[in-house]
This record gives sequence, C-alpha cells and structure tokens, in this order.
Amino acid sequence: MGSSGVQIVCMALGIFGLIAAIVTITVPKWKVSAFIGENIITAQVQAEGLWMQCVEQSTGQQQCKSYDSLLILSSDIQASRAMTIICCMLTVLSLLVLCAGADFTTCIENEEVKPKVSLVSAIGMILAGLLLIIPVSWAANNVVRDFNNPLVPQSNKRELGPCIFVGWGGGVLLLLAGGLLCCFSRPRSGGSGGTAKYYSNSASAPSKNYV
Repeated sequence: MGSSGVQIVCMALGIFGLIAAIVTITVPKWKVSAFIGENIITAQVQAEGLWMQCVEQSTGQQQCKSYDSLLILSSDIQASRAMTIICCMLTVLSLLVLCAGADFTTCIENEEVKPKVSLVSAIGMILAGLLLIIPVSWAANNVVRDFNNPLVPQSNKRELGPCIFVGWGGGVLLLLAGGLLCCFSRPRSGGSGGTAKYYSNSASAPSKNYV
C-alpha cells in the first residue's frame, strides 16, 4: 500500500476515533447500576456520565438530570471532562493538518514539507488517543475499586458502562492512526544530493591557452 493509501486509512481511523470520543463524552453511560446482593431491583437502571445522571425505567422511560454544580463533582469527572474535550479538539485539528499535508491533496505543493506536516498530525493523534484512554481508564479503576470495597454500600456500587469500552476503542484507533502515520511520514531521501553548477558567459569553463 502506498503512502496515499496509508494516509486515507489513517484519516478513516481518526474519524472513527473522533466519533467514539464524541459518544464517550455525550452519552451518560460511564457507570451503571450493579445488581448484586440485595440490590436486585431491575425495574430501574441508574447511569452516570460526565455531564448528567439518568434513571431508566423498565418501561423504557428515561429521566436525566444534569449535575447541579461543578464544585460538587469529584476530581476524576472534572479531569475527564477537560481531557476528553481536548482530545476531540486535538483530533479535529490533526485531521485538518493531515488533509493539508496528505499526498492526495494539493494544499501544500512542497513535497519535502508534506512528510513533516503528516508527522505533526501523527503526534497530535497519538496525544489525542492518550487523552481519551487516560480518563476512561481512571474511571474504570475507580469503579472496580469501589465495587471490591466492602465499606461501600451495595446500593452505591456501580459497574463499567458502555462508554468506558467505547472510549478504549476510540483511543486505540487514534493511537493506531498516529502510529501508522509516524511510520509512513519519514522525509523522502534526496537523490545524489549534488547541486547543478551553471556558468555564465563571462565565467565559463577554464580557458585554454592558444599558441
């Protein structure tokens, strides 16, 4: 596969990673109710996200409420909001940079600059992938820690929601796109590296002595 084909694949991976990041941010499914012990009431399911918490009835009705204040949120939710938003912004910027420096576009005509621009896009996607994986992994660690903590009441224990897995998948896609771009964005090696020499009429080749 040529360089253009790899860049198209990386762009597709970046777009899918961006969609996964947006779903992770907007859908309130980071934590869901854990039906264990005496907490076996399945008539309603409680779910929590970055921006709101929802209660879904068995009839299909869903009621959501935004968090009252930013100050009452835990540090992991506040940090996750910041990192995921930066992830989306960085992914969009990286995709735009990739479009400008891709071989199948003519935004940049200098062939020596294009690999450098693609490399910048690759670094941006790798950073975006890390910014998406870190908050979901942090949230997953807190959920597992509270689930195994005997001091936490069973009614307050939660399980991993679908957004955690979507975030992991999106982060992997962004890391994969950035890694492929890094491998195929090496500067092109020049030819012999010599420069052509031109002589003017007044300073031509060495003159010969005529007898």
